[in-house]
Order: sequence, then C-alpha cells, then structure tokens
Amino acid sequence: MKTILLSYFSAARSLGRPGILWHLMWPTLAASIIWTGLLVTSWGSLVALGSGLITAMPLVGSWLASSEGAMLVALLMFKIGLVVLALPMIYVTAAFLVAAVALPLMLEKVAVSDYADIARRSGGSQVGSVWNALTSVIQFLVLLVLSLPLWLIPGAGLLISLILTAWLNQRAFRYDALMAHADTHEMKALPAQHSSGLFGVGLVGAAMAHLPLINLFAPALSGLAFVHYLLSALRVARSRENIIEVN
Repeated sequence: MKTILLSYFSAARSLGRPGILWHLMWPTLAASIIWTGLLVTSWGSLVALGSGLITAMPLVGSWLASSEGAMLVALLMFKIGLVVLALPMIYVTAAFLVAAVALPLMLEKVAVSDYADIARRSGGSQVGSVWNALTSVIQFLVLLVLSLPLWLIPGAGLLISLILTAWLNQRAFRYDALMAHADTHEMKALPAQHSSGLFGVGLVGAAMAHLPLINLFAPALSGLAFVHYLLSALRVARSRENIIEVN
C-alpha cells in the first residue's frame, strides 16, 4: 500500500512541471463536451426510444402505458439512467485520450527529470499505445454490458464500477508507462510481477473517479501514478540484475 500511495504522491509532485497540468485536464474536458453534446442533441430521440421500450416490456408494459403517473415515474427513471450511463462513458473516453495521447506526452517530461538514469529500450510504440487503449476500452465496455444485470443488486453497482474501472486503469496505462524504457520482455514481465500493486494503483484511480471535481483529473493522475510505479519498479529490477545503464 505504501508503494501505491507513493506513486500518487509522485504523480501529484509531477503536476508542478511545465505542461503537465494541461494534460491532466483536457482529456476529461474533451470527453465531457463530446458526451454532453451527444446527450443533449439526441435527448428527444432517446426519451422516445425509452418510452417505446417501457411500453413494450412484458407483463408490466401495458399497465405502465395505461397509468399516466406510473409512466412518468418510469420515464424519469429512464432519464436518470441515461445521465448515470453517461458518466462511465465520459471516464472511458477520457481514459482512452489519456492512454493514447496525453500520457505518452507526460511520460517524456517526467522521464527526463525523474528517470533519466534508466536506459530506453523502446519495447513499445505510439501505434501500440493507441491499439492497447482501444482494445482496453472495448473489453471494458463488453464487461460493463455483461455486468448490468448484477447492478440490480443493492450496492453491487458501485462495487462493480470500482472493480471494472480499476481493471481499465491498469490495462490501459501500464503499456504507456513502460513503452519507452522497457524492452519487450520487461513489458510483459513487470506487469505480471506487480499485478496486485498495479490493480491497487488502478483502484485508487477508480475511487477518485467517483468523487466530484476530483474525477475531472482522475484519469490523467492515475496514468501518471502508473508511470511512477512502473518506472520505479523497472529501476529496481535492473539494479538487481546488475545491469549498467548507459544513457
């Protein structure tokens, strides 16, 4: 737990470096604008779709359609569901933008100042980063859809959301954290050796994603924490192997 918290303290310290703070904010702002715009422009169509789905429900659909009060309540719940559903979509989109664009740029700034002693072996690439981010988001969405029936269990929704978001964080950000410095073997070995710690880093980021205001910075701050966690682990691993780093 100490190492996990230290990675976030290091990430917070990195915010004082030029250019880092902007990359902390723009992915979530861009994702919020995209999904808010889509929700506003398609609101009427979505509500009409919801009304049709409600009245077509087996057993209770005809009763809801015949009761104005019950229909209003059902539509209200549907509208709330749309807004609630937009929140994870904003986070997922922000996480994709962080992993594919912002984090590689932040990595360059952080690596120069904090990890200049670690030789770069370029085990990853920008194309690999985008592909990893894309496949991570797709897998997350599939898992989210499959888990929806469990959300009907009281309290299960929050727990599932935390677990899936933690999984997304570690799956999306670990590649970017290592791609410039680790070789292909280290890219696979280090995440496997530190799987529990990486999930912990992702879980802290997932918890921040559920806190108002802080959730605006959660994806990028979590990504920075993965950079510090994994590059520190890479430094230790190489020192244990008595590898002489040459820059």
